[in-house]
Amino acid sequence: MAASRFDSPEASIAYMKEVAVKRSGFSNWLDVEPIKVWEGESELLLALRPDMTQHHGFAHGAIVGLMADNACAWAAASAVGDVVTGSYTISFLAPAIGTRLRSKGTVIKAGKRQVVVRAEVWAEDDGGASKLVACAQGTIVPKGQIEQKR
Repeated sequence: MAASRFDSPEASIAYMKEVAVKRSGFSNWLDVEPIKVWEGESELLLALRPDMTQHHGFAHGAIVGLMADNACAWAAASAVGDVVTGSYTISFLAPAIGTRLRSKGTVIKAGKRQVVVRAEVWAEDDGGASKLVACAQGTIVPKGQIEQKR
């Protein structure tokens, strides 16, 4: 398990709510809720709304992708600091049908130039049922490694 850059699990959640959600237009509009962002692991929750679905009524793939991407990036951020996504690959396994999405990210390896993370996205309903709907692997880049153009 990766060490955390935060002093406590509560501090990490407070930071992610303020920075990763409130300052990100898309995550803020979706109202993504960080549940855990600690020591190289993350868990996020998203209540699904009708405006997040595609024509069959499933959660849109872009929404499922955001949950995988954020789970990867937030797990990495908990270990190495401010990050951006370099790339991710997602496999959609089943239609995302339910009342909410839950994603979990786990750092596989944190290096100086990149962090490799895997994520799972689950669709859940109010009756307690859950189904794995996507899995992803991401390469996350610590912000200090990003070349800034002026």
